[in-house]
Amino acid sequence: MKQVTIVVPKGKVTLSSVTGSFEILRSANAHWQKLGNKTMMEICIAGFMPELKLDAGFFSIHPVNINDIQKADLILIPATVYDENLFKENEELLNWIKEQYKKGAEIATMCSGAFLLASTGLLDGKTCSTHWVHAANFKRLFPKVDLLPDKLLTSEKGIYTNGGAYSFLNLVLFLVEKYFDRQTAIYCSKIFQIDMDRTSQSPFFIFQKQKNHGDELIDKAQTYIEENLSGKISFEELASKLAISRRNFDRRFIKATGNTPVEYLQRVKVEVAKSTLEKGRKSIFEVMNEVGYADDKAFREVFKKITGLSPLDYKARYNKEAV
Repeated sequence: MKQVTIVVPKGKVTLSSVTGSFEILRSANAHWQKLGNKTMMEICIAGFMPELKLDAGFFSIHPVNINDIQKADLILIPATVYDENLFKENEELLNWIKEQYKKGAEIATMCSGAFLLASTGLLDGKTCSTHWVHAANFKRLFPKVDLLPDKLLTSEKGIYTNGGAYSFLNLVLFLVEKYFDRQTAIYCSKIFQIDMDRTSQSPFFIFQKQKNHGDELIDKAQTYIEENLSGKISFEELASKLAISRRNFDRRFIKATGNTPVEYLQRVKVEVAKSTLEKGRKSIFEVMNEVGYADDKAFREVFKKITGLSPLDYKARYNKEAV
């Protein structure tokens, strides 16, 4: 029997990631037993405090004492709200997690729970995902981690991470399939009505224009790009206008935004196209022209690369009239 521990860190924890993972794993275990199998999991919620009050005191969690767990087989870290005190407040818990991993435990993080795991150093040199909203901050704090914010799930050396918000449901289904079997995962997907086998959170990205970097010259370049989407932009000419060499322009742009100028231009164009496709009656051809693409194939390729969907599929999913 596997000992599964959902840990409760000190701080602001997302309650749904605790209760949701507990409920699905418990349901999988009960279904497994109904089929005549021995119980697969003992699931508990544990921490270093007797009570954690959440959401202005409307909810509270009463974890068992984590010191009573000698060896865990699977540890789940729920989503947490990052602040400067998060790691210090949870130093004891983080040491416990590291020790359990050394003993052979597997670890799964949900959404921003990746911040806690990354602070242990266990993610250094490994792939990881988290909510796309937190990607820039995560990269700043943990440059040794290979962050893949477009991925819904990552799996490497007994460590599993997932993207944002309620996509933790897909992580739990993944764990159900791993620890039970495919049919039990399908059963849970039907009972809880969760789409299986999603691989990307790219369709849910809202591109953030990264304006808090403090580089005034790059801020001017970004504004120029955003105001001239329908025309053809020459970055050689833009660098010259800003009295900087193209090489230094590219270097500073990447440092400030995390994107090359071309990538930034593409992302801004696609974000405008997404918004137009969601709200309006315009054809894909009209939208394509508005954001400065003359080549239909090029537009479709860039759009799909960034969102994971074709323009037509995106419109079908998010445009109210199309639905």
